[in-house]
Amino acid sequence: MPELPEVEVVRRGLNPHVSDHRIASVTVDHSRSVRRQLGGAQAFRHEVSGSWIRHVSRRGKYLWFVLDDGTAERALVAHLGMSGQLLLIDPADVPERVRMNHVRVTFDLTGSRDLSEARQLWFVDQRTFGGLFVDDLVDDGAGGAVPMSICHIARDPLDPLFDEARFVRELRKRESGIKRALLDQSLISGVGNIYADEALWRSRLHFDRSCSRLSRSVVTGLLEAVRDVMVEALAEGGTSFDDLYVNVNGESGYFDRSLHAYGRAGDPCDRCGRTMVRESFMNRSSFRCPNCQRRPRSLETGT
Repeated sequence: MPELPEVEVVRRGLNPHVSDHRIASVTVDHSRSVRRQLGGAQAFRHEVSGSWIRHVSRRGKYLWFVLDDGTAERALVAHLGMSGQLLLIDPADVPERVRMNHVRVTFDLTGSRDLSEARQLWFVDQRTFGGLFVDDLVDDGAGGAVPMSICHIARDPLDPLFDEARFVRELRKRESGIKRALLDQSLISGVGNIYADEALWRSRLHFDRSCSRLSRSVVTGLLEAVRDVMVEALAEGGTSFDDLYVNVNGESGYFDRSLHAYGRAGDPCDRCGRTMVRESFMNRSSFRCPNCQRRPRSLETGT
């Protein structure tokens, strides 16, 4: 599933090209892609058609378009799920056979400065785990607004208003393992399996180290590692393991070439040369170096 860097790459690609554009019409080809919309596909088309896109925002792994229908602003929320893509398309350049390839929702856009400037925004989703819906905007407490459905999501570590002191304080109260805490979107958003493993490798921490046993300086260092790996991933367009994650132009990111931990079981550790291992974690996989990220003694002794 796309994490903060991948979603931010998409947001940055969309924002300058769809802001101040009008959604002239909407075609819903698969009702599952708007399943969270009250009233279904018909209501979705009614809510969105004719609105102007003011800008594109993000919190954690969630993306939304701020829509203005002339009376109020609302949010068109997009969650990419495991295979969702938002692609900017010139329909004249696309063969019909491609048009039918997993395109679930199509938005016909017209520009505000040149009404003859027409393009399409496609929501493509092979597995249909992602989705789109319209939501009310609520005050985020800092002069901005977020969709009501995601107001419980914490700010992400790249957000200028992220409260680092609060994060450190709240994390150190927990008895759970550190990776479980990093994946809790109500504590810190945008971190998923890939970037959690990468940050833990950089910090030399085992994923099951108890949060309550970590010093303030260790947690601060881990947070810095999270930020560093995300900034580096953003610079390389995110992480793509297959063609299901692409930017708005259909291009893959290449941060997978820079990964030190995730997906590298059986490879030598880039730091010490020891063979990397894969372990089961919360119905998914976790990757670590058994030398640099040693299992906590409390787990080995059962205390």
